Amino acid sequence: MSKEDKIKEEVSTAQIDMSTGTAEDVEAVMKKYDRESNTRVWEGKPKTAIRFLSVAFSLYCIWVTLFSTAMPEIRLNVFLGLILILGYLNYPLKKGSEKVNYIPWYDIIIMVAGSAPFFYFAANAERIIKMATRVTKNPIMVVMAVIAVLAFMELCRRCVGIPILCVVGTLLVYTFANVRFGKVIYDLFYTTTGLMNTPINVCAKYIVVFIIFGAFLERTGISAFFIDLANCVAGASAGGPAKVAVISSALCGMVSGSSVGNTVTTGSVTIPMMKRTGYKPEFAGAVEAAASTGGQIMPPIMGAAAFLMAEYMGIPYAQVALKAVLPAVLYFTGIYIAVHLEAKKLGLRGIPKEELPKASKLLPKIYLLLPLIVLVVLVSTNMYTMQFSATVAIFITIAVGIINKDNRITPEKILDALEAGGKGAITVAVACAMAGLVAGCITSTGLASKLITVIVSVSGGRAIIALFLTMLCCIVLGMGVPTTANYCIMAATCAPILMSPEIGIPRVCAHFFVFYFGIVADITPPVALAAYAGSAIAKAPPMKTAFNATRLAIAAFVVPYIFAFSPQMLFEFAAGSSGAVIAFEVVQIIVTSLLGLFLIAAALNGFWMCMINPLIRVLMIAGGLCMMIPGTLTDVGGLAIFALVLVFQKGMAKKKAAQAA
Repeated sequence: MSKEDKIKEEVSTAQIDMSTGTAEDVEAVMKKYDRESNTRVWEGKPKTAIRFLSVAFSLYCIWVTLFSTAMPEIRLNVFLGLILILGYLNYPLKKGSEKVNYIPWYDIIIMVAGSAPFFYFAANAERIIKMATRVTKNPIMVVMAVIAVLAFMELCRRCVGIPILCVVGTLLVYTFANVRFGKVIYDLFYTTTGLMNTPINVCAKYIVVFIIFGAFLERTGISAFFIDLANCVAGASAGGPAKVAVISSALCGMVSGSSVGNTVTTGSVTIPMMKRTGYKPEFAGAVEAAASTGGQIMPPIMGAAAFLMAEYMGIPYAQVALKAVLPAVLYFTGIYIAVHLEAKKLGLRGIPKEELPKASKLLPKIYLLLPLIVLVVLVSTNMYTMQFSATVAIFITIAVGIINKDNRITPEKILDALEAGGKGAITVAVACAMAGLVAGCITSTGLASKLITVIVSVSGGRAIIALFLTMLCCIVLGMGVPTTANYCIMAATCAPILMSPEIGIPRVCAHFFVFYFGIVADITPPVALAAYAGSAIAKAPPMKTAFNATRLAIAAFVVPYIFAFSPQMLFEFAAGSSGAVIAFEVVQIIVTSLLGLFLIAAALNGFWMCMINPLIRVLMIAGGLCMMIPGTLTDVGGLAIFALVLVFQKGMAKKKAAQAA
C-alpha cells in the first residue's frame, strides 16, 4: 500500500473528535492569552451607566471628526482623557478579576488623577502653548504630565500587553539619560511630538469612526452573508469547508480588523464544518486563524492600520488599498492552494449540494454590501473626507439593517454598536498613544540616525539582512500587541532604516514590509493569539495549531521580501514607464508569483497529484522561490523547474493509478 493510500485509509478510519469548543472555552483561552479579553464584570445599573458612557463617547468622536474646528491640543487631550476613563472602567489590575460591579479605590484614584491633566490641558490649551518650554518650570505642571503618562502606561499594561511597554520603558530610560528632564516632559506631553503624535491624531480623526462603522456592519448580519456566499462559491469542491473558511474570513476580516475577533466569529461556523469533512482539528483551527489574520491586509478596509499607513507614507488611503490588492491575492491564494492540496491528499469531499445555500436566495440579500460599496466609492473618488465617508456609510448601514428582515437593526442594536465601537477604540487608542511616546523619544534623542548606523553596520549594507532583522523585530514585538501599535512603532523605528540610502528599500515597500510582519505575529509561535482562538474552537493543541497556521500562511513570509525588491507588485513603477511596459510587468509578476507560490505550497504539503519525493520537494521550493524573486532569468529557471516537476508528477500519478488497477 502506498503512503498516499495509507493516509486516506487513516482518515477514513480515524475517530476524529467532532466536538468543538464552547463560547466559554474560547473565552477562557482568550482571557489566558489576550489582555483585551480581560474586562471587568458589570451588571445592573453600573452596566447601564458604563454602557451610556461608551455610547456617548462614540457619538462624541463622530461629532468631533465631522464638525469640530478646535485646535489639536484641545480635541486630542479630551480624547485621551476620555480613553483613560473608559479604559480604567473596563480593564482591571490583573487577569482573572471577575468580581461583579467592583472597581477598587486605587483604580478610581488613578483614573481621576490620570485623566485630569488632559482635561486641564484642553481647558487651558492656548495659555499653555504660549508658555512653551517655560511650562516645565512649574513643578505642578511637571507632576501632572508625569502622572498622565504613567497612567497611560499602566492602562497599556492592562489592555495591550507588556512587550510594547518594555519598548516604551527602555526608550524613556534612554531619553531621560541623554536629554534634559524638562525638555523630555515638554516634548512627550505638551507638544504634538509625544502622546499627541501622528498615531493618536489619526486614531481620533479616522480610526474610531471606522471601528464604529465596523460594529454597525457586523450587526446587519453581513458575516453570515459572507459565509453563505463562500459556501455557494466553494462549498461543493474538494475539502469545501476549508475553502469556505478562507473566502469568508478574507471578507469578514477586512471589516473587523481583528485577527482574534474574526477567528472567533467565522470560526464558530467554519471549524466544525471542516472537522466533519475530515480535516484534523489542528489543521481546521489553523486554516481559520491564518485566513482571519489575513483579513487585515484585505482591501478595501484593511483594518485600522491602513489609515496610519496613508498618513505615514503621505499618500491617499485609496492608493494604500490599491497597492495592497496583489499581495493580498497572493496571501489568500497560497492558503487556498494549501487547503485544496490537503483535501486531495486526504481524499476529502465537499459539502453535498443540497446542503448548500442557493444563489437564488443569496441574490436578494446583495443589498447588504451597499455600505461597503458606498464607502469605497466615496473614499476612492475623494469626494469627501474619510471620516465623513465613514459616517455616511454608518447611516447607510442602519438603513440596510432596517430593511433586513432576517437580522433587522433595532434601537437596541444601534446602542450595542455604539457601545462596541467605544470599547473597541480603547486598546487601539492606548496602543497609538504608546507609539506616540516611542516616536517622541526617538525624535528627542535623535536615535533614528544611530539605529540606522547600527543596522547598516550589522547588515554590512546588505538589504536582505536588514530586512530579516526587521522581520524578527516585527514578529517579536507583535506577539500579543495590536497591529496598529506594532505598525506605528516599526514605522517610526525600522521603516526609516530600510529607507536609508545604505539599504535602499523604497518608502512604500518599507512600510508594507513592516505592516505585513506585524500582522503575521498573530499566528507565529509562541504567542499566536489568532491560532489560540482557533485551537479553542477546534479543541486542538494550541502549538500544533500555530505551527500549522504558520505553514499555511507561508505567502505572508515570502511576499514582503518580493515587493521589497520588486516594487511593481505594489504598483510602483519607474518614472516614465509606458502603459505597455507596466501591463507586462504586472502580468509577469502575477503569473510567476502564483506559480511559485503553488510550488512552495505543494512542497510544504508533500502532495501534488500524488505524494512527492523529498528531493523533488526541495527542488520545488527552489523553483518556487526563483519565480517569486524578481528577474527574468530567475523566472525562466523557475518555470523550467515547474514544467519538469509537472511532467514527473504526472508520470508518477499514472504509474500509481496503473498499479492500483
